[in-house]
Amino acid sequence: MHKLYLYSVWVRIWHWTNALLFLILIVTGLSMHFAGGALLLPFETAVPVHNAAGIALTVSWLVFIVGNLVSDNKRFYRVPLRGLIGAIYRQARWYMIGIFRREPHPFHPSADDKMNLLQKLTYLGVMLGLMPVLVISGWAFLFSVYLPETLFGLGSVWLVAMIHLAVAWMLVLFLITHLYMITTGDTPTSNIRSMLTGWHREADTSTSTASETQS
Repeated sequence: MHKLYLYSVWVRIWHWTNALLFLILIVTGLSMHFAGGALLLPFETAVPVHNAAGIALTVSWLVFIVGNLVSDNKRFYRVPLRGLIGAIYRQARWYMIGIFRREPHPFHPSADDKMNLLQKLTYLGVMLGLMPVLVISGWAFLFSVYLPETLFGLGSVWLVAMIHLAVAWMLVLFLITHLYMITTGDTPTSNIRSMLTGWHREADTSTSTASETQS
């Protein structure tokens, strides 16, 4: 067993704050979309809570962007172009097939690279692609009285609402996938423990391989 310190304090605080805000936004968003549904918040409560959480999420997203720009954490998001397709295939195959056959994980975190290629591409797509659209559409929806009456021949409020809703559902799908990925560490809880303590622990690969061969 060896361990690496991969998650700094600010990254862990940001991660759990972001997770909490996501959950609040999902619950309040569903409460507004399906007003009157069982086990959901009243509409008049959901709206201000959703707006406040949305503002907080904007700040959280900016903290992520700025934090990575001014710290060395950005090195973990560098995507090597050499061997890109092969690396994507190996990682995707392991998630879909290899993990169920108990094949060894094709990627092992190091001090210079804590995420596999699919994780990097997914997080970059979410944080630099979906999140800006969610934030901008959320603010546009919040100040919809200042929008023009139509955009691209469609009602501006309806268009902004549909964009915001579509991106929100994509992020819910990402969250579900993320929850599954959390369980794919050495144990189902090892990745959660890493994000709580900052330390990634992993069984020595040479020892594991020798044990599997003997068995």
